[in-house]
Amino acid sequence: MGCTHDCSNCGESCAERTAPQDLIEKLNALSKVKKVIGIVSGKGGVGKSLVTSALAVELNRRGYKTAVLDADITGPSIPKAFGIKERALGNEFGILPRTTKTGIDVMSVNLLLENETDPVVWRGPVIAGTVKQFWSDVIWKDVDYMFVDMPPGTGDVPLTVFQSLPLDGIVVVTSPQELVSMIVEKAVKMADMMNVPVLGVVENMSYFLCKKCNTQHKIFGESHIDEIAEKFSTKVLAKVPMDKSLAKCVDTGSIELFVGDYFENAANEIEDNLSVK
Repeated sequence: MGCTHDCSNCGESCAERTAPQDLIEKLNALSKVKKVIGIVSGKGGVGKSLVTSALAVELNRRGYKTAVLDADITGPSIPKAFGIKERALGNEFGILPRTTKTGIDVMSVNLLLENETDPVVWRGPVIAGTVKQFWSDVIWKDVDYMFVDMPPGTGDVPLTVFQSLPLDGIVVVTSPQELVSMIVEKAVKMADMMNVPVLGVVENMSYFLCKKCNTQHKIFGESHIDEIAEKFSTKVLAKVPMDKSLAKCVDTGSIELFVGDYFENAANEIEDNLSVK
């Protein structure tokens, strides 16, 4: 009596009770993806796309086949970082991702638009559906590590990624501002609710290193990332400085040419915890 037929919110056992549905979308029949890592943040503008592309490049250099699924539908910037201007193609079997100069497969809504500057003025359900299609309709061939560049926050699209893609872990990206603790906590709690492990935290724009005096200048204030990581029982994977050479590589579409060790430890953590061998 009074049954709403919503078994997910009901603790009663009855004959009509059904098992919870598996919401994970199926891969294209021609696809193979071993590990999926979400790059998340509780707010925008902290450098998720930079971290996503840099990690894909770092692990690609180590001999793994990497890919990037750009789930930030309304603010796609992955193609820009890799200098991809050509549109994605397709055939009767699915959509074909674009491949970067060093062999990283990329899928982004910007690869489907007539012009890369065209705005995506879509409702939430349409955006969420597009993310699902990037997983199920794109042919991802023999990918060892797929990195998903997620939009900020805990709304429709991040929830869709958590529920629809088989995430093996997430990396939380932050900056040194005072509200960083709240932002990290939101991201970590969402991951915990979805039973997805947190691999660690990357602090972007951590400091500026003056080449003249070799002194670190904390532009956004003192970092508290170590205490925050300890509070949530996770690791600090990287403290990335404000490096104009790195920024230039992203702006000019040549992230694959950047030389630096900022992301080595993060890549080590992914290799150790999510081995594909």
